[in-house]
Amino acid sequence: MGSALSRAKARLALLKELEEAMRRTSAQGVMFGQAVADIAGVSGSDLDCMDFLNLEGRMTAGRLAELTGLTTGAITGVVDRLEKAGLVRRERDETDRRKVFIATVPENTAHIGRLYGPMKDAMHKLWGSYSDDELELLLRFGKESYRSALEATAALKGLVEARTDQPAAPKKKGRPRR
Repeated sequence: MGSALSRAKARLALLKELEEAMRRTSAQGVMFGQAVADIAGVSGSDLDCMDFLNLEGRMTAGRLAELTGLTTGAITGVVDRLEKAGLVRRERDETDRRKVFIATVPENTAHIGRLYGPMKDAMHKLWGSYSDDELELLLRFGKESYRSALEATAALKGLVEARTDQPAAPKKKGRPRR
């Protein structure tokens, strides 16, 4: 029984250490992205939207809103700012002129990609130290972590929506306590 308990404690400690490492990595990724955004002259969330465009290619504002969780109104503001900066353009669909796609402007975004060079180099150096089997595990972890993050985001949004749907609690009458 004692060895099972010590294994459980060791696993718990390992999970805590992994959680802390992931939190640090996530926070540092945000800080790196903000530094890139600052140099590029856009906001961090605008840059994140550009990343979705770079990963998935041109898309409608509705699809970008779906991917980011931002409202379509917020996406309109993002696209307006990125378009003004020359980083994206709106393109009408050839077959349905009512449909508008958002696309990056590669000749204007190339400088942003170069800003990621130090991070890319550091990651490639790290990944080069892993075996193919380890890389497969890391890839699985990355994909499953993304899905888990989507689920957690949806759950959090559900909580926020539930709170905004409830009427405010009535204020208590009487003298305030001291």
